[in-house]
Amino acid sequence: MISSADLKKRYLAFFEKRGHKIIPNASLIPENDPSVLFTTAGMHPLVPFLLGEPHPLGRRLSGVQKCVRTNDIDEVGDAWHLSFFEMLGNWSLGDYFKEEAISMSFEFLTKELKIPVERFSVTCFAGDKDAPRDEETSRIWMKLGVAKNRIHFLPKKDNWWGPAGQTGPCGPDTEMFYHTKDIQEKSTEEFLKLSDKGPFSEVWNDVLMQYNKTADGNFEELRQKNVDTGMGVERMVAALNGADNAYACDTLAPILDKVISISAAGTTRANRNARIVTDHIRAAVMIMGEEKGVVPSNVDQGYVLRRFIRRSMRHARMIGIKGEFCSEIAKVAIDAMGDSYPEVRKNSTRIFEELKKEEEKFSLALENGTRHLEKKLQLLEEAHQKVLGAKSAFDLFQSFGFPLEITAEMCKEKGFSVDEAGFSSLMKSHQELSRKGAEQKFKGGLADHSEAATKLHTATHLLNQALRVVVDPSIHQVGSNITPERLRFDFNWDKKLTDDQIKKIENWVNSVIRAEADVSFEIMSLAAAKKLGAQGVFEERYEQTVKVYTVAKGNNVYSREICGGPHVSNTRELGTFKIIKQEAVAAGVRRIKAIVE
Repeated sequence: MISSADLKKRYLAFFEKRGHKIIPNASLIPENDPSVLFTTAGMHPLVPFLLGEPHPLGRRLSGVQKCVRTNDIDEVGDAWHLSFFEMLGNWSLGDYFKEEAISMSFEFLTKELKIPVERFSVTCFAGDKDAPRDEETSRIWMKLGVAKNRIHFLPKKDNWWGPAGQTGPCGPDTEMFYHTKDIQEKSTEEFLKLSDKGPFSEVWNDVLMQYNKTADGNFEELRQKNVDTGMGVERMVAALNGADNAYACDTLAPILDKVISISAAGTTRANRNARIVTDHIRAAVMIMGEEKGVVPSNVDQGYVLRRFIRRSMRHARMIGIKGEFCSEIAKVAIDAMGDSYPEVRKNSTRIFEELKKEEEKFSLALENGTRHLEKKLQLLEEAHQKVLGAKSAFDLFQSFGFPLEITAEMCKEKGFSVDEAGFSSLMKSHQELSRKGAEQKFKGGLADHSEAATKLHTATHLLNQALRVVVDPSIHQVGSNITPERLRFDFNWDKKLTDDQIKKIENWVNSVIRAEADVSFEIMSLAAAKKLGAQGVFEERYEQTVKVYTVAKGNNVYSREICGGPHVSNTRELGTFKIIKQEAVAAGVRRIKAIVE
């Protein structure tokens, strides 16, 4: 049996031997990136370097990254899809490209992990009006020994990555699939029917960033061609151990077993509801375990977190789990993940407290929603009707969080049915509006490097130092989020700032702006950065070589921080700094929102 820890250790050692520097995992909550709510892949924290900034550790990197994705949430509960997962990756920042990347992937799978080439299938980009069919990648796979009938060409929706926003780096990808049983697909159509079902799963993806999409929609060859790869830890561990689903992985199996132990008799490990509870509670634990203090709310990360918890409660009821159970499952999840991610153990008290509060809130919603439904059914009974309308079912979903299956189940118990087709139509319209809203909110793509956001990034450094100068030297950054419109800065402080303190902070920052201080960076060891007094966030996550940005005028050093950029070159570019709001966001954490104009 291979464990998650063993797979991660072997993967990192393999790439370290091939010249890759190991980078630490980043927070699930992206730093200074308003374009996505969560870190969705190992490449996410590397965007500035994929765009051309020099990385302190060089051009070959490898690491393991914790990720959260919600685009596949409706698929969670099947054999392989998860909301939270760990991703192994290796990256080339303008160093090696297709042949070496693919060869290393193949070598690790077949030589290190001993996967027979006969159990191996791959996909390549089929080509379209923007870019040609990726015959080069296909030839590389055949040269390595993959049979031609195991190489499938798929369209852009399946085998293309990016750009993250409207423009930027993008290119074809090639995906690797592992058959835990001897399956011989005879055609691409047969392959598509088999993929991601039971013993047949995608385990690794090599993204080959070959092109740049321009503002006019053209695709031109990149000068710096990059490679971004990702291997799902849970999928790979389960497959290597001969399982036909990710829930057999050692970081998920004990959680699922606990869910089953408190559920109704007859619940199996294949039960979709039990798997959803397992996945969602683990995802909630990992989000709340972050140092940044995300708690359930109706906006941004807090909204997704609330959805995970409430969805797990609904599915728990469907397998006979009654009362408050989330903390009981969360304890097992913390045990399963705590060795790799100590922060979840450190923040376990907050996790249990927030789960309890959310369970209490939603239990009341379930109670009220049930009463609301019973009244609707009573009116239908009086009208001699037996079908609950689509709008009534959708109102229950929107107002009380009732999914269609719970509404349908409760109706069936009383001899009614539901207009499920109408509900699906309303849901589709709702999701389309939500999608368009999300696209509008996050249309900038990954990490906004606009002029406005760059100015605010530099201003954030000055605000950080101003708080230490004016309020208390122990203050440090807990989290931040920057859009082109404003900066948001979270810091450790348990009291409201006074009007006088706000004014002094603004004055300090603006005095540095008027001083026309230079902004520069140096690449140095972490030890040297600490010796210089450079400030940093979550130092345990840093590499041993870092970029340090300094704001100084002559011998006057105003700010020195470990950071990846981007920044202005001189503070005179910033304009006038102004604080527009302060608020409390969690116990001992305050938030400032500010602008430059």
